[in-house]
Amino acid sequence: MEAGIVSYGAYVPRNRILPEEIGKVWGVDGKSMGKGLYINQKSVPSPDEDVVTIATEAARNMMARVPFVDPKDIGAVYVGSESHPYAVKPTSTIVAEAIEATPAMTAADLEFACKAGTAGIQMSLGLVLSGMMKYAVAIGADTSQGAPGDALEYSASAGGAAYLIGTEDVIAKINKTLSFTTDTPDFWRREGQPYPKHGGRFTGEPAYFRHITSAAKMMFDAMGTKAEDYDYAVFHQPNGKFPTRVAAQLGFTEEQIERGLLTPSIGNTYSGAVPLGLSAILDVAKPGDRIFVVSYGSGAGSDAFDITVTDEISKFKRENAPTMDKILEDVVYLDYAQYAKYKGKITLPE
Repeated sequence: MEAGIVSYGAYVPRNRILPEEIGKVWGVDGKSMGKGLYINQKSVPSPDEDVVTIATEAARNMMARVPFVDPKDIGAVYVGSESHPYAVKPTSTIVAEAIEATPAMTAADLEFACKAGTAGIQMSLGLVLSGMMKYAVAIGADTSQGAPGDALEYSASAGGAAYLIGTEDVIAKINKTLSFTTDTPDFWRREGQPYPKHGGRFTGEPAYFRHITSAAKMMFDAMGTKAEDYDYAVFHQPNGKFPTRVAAQLGFTEEQIERGLLTPSIGNTYSGAVPLGLSAILDVAKPGDRIFVVSYGSGAGSDAFDITVTDEISKFKRENAPTMDKILEDVVYLDYAQYAKYKGKITLPE
């Protein structure tokens, strides 16, 4: 039995802030900081937006593209995030209710830093391949955190994408998935703490680059492929610099990664980063296109996917929901005061 992506949907808040706007508050050359990170601007959620609303928008866009799918045939909804609004109460049940998949189904929230969304895709794939359910939904979404004045403040953003996984009407077949996982504490946030901490010199090596290259090489070996066998590739994007560098290390060209490289335009959406990048690729993909995907989550692990676009994409109703190009058109720029208010960094006294 074959399985893969039946539909997908994306959502990114329309608000943006520029690196120089952040930098001038802290006496830093924000423009140079943004250039160094290869981030031109980042998305900011409105005060009434959180992981629930972002995941719901993405899931509704996903369902709009497959009007023939009965929501009652969805057996599972998984939402991966590191910024769930509730410590005790799932995001996934709210999203499942919003797309009318309840009550005869299962739901759960997932956490694994920035790869919780791709972990959900793996779980969904296993469930539909086992025959336990017809469809499963995996969502990666975040309203990521960065402490005032910290380097993360220039990149931490908001957005998410949803994927309907099944065995019928598959627009992109998942040929294989595998993972590479270790205990590498490069980035963490303890319960109750508003902002994460990062392990400085561990962030690149042995964290991001070791895990992504290891998972990628495992996939090359498993599939008997190399970089030039793929039309597109997307890697986790904590900034624009890391995925560009790791792609070159693995033999991919700029042309192969440019479509899925969204961080320069929206910042680091954490759990939403790879799902959003893949959605941008699927917006333009043609039958037969082959896609290489590797996520990364601090803590640490990477999930790799080998995907082939099928003939079903030709009749897939992309136009029923906003494509990534459309989502990125409508933006509103904030100053730092508005940004701080929207992110809850400043609040009215009780």
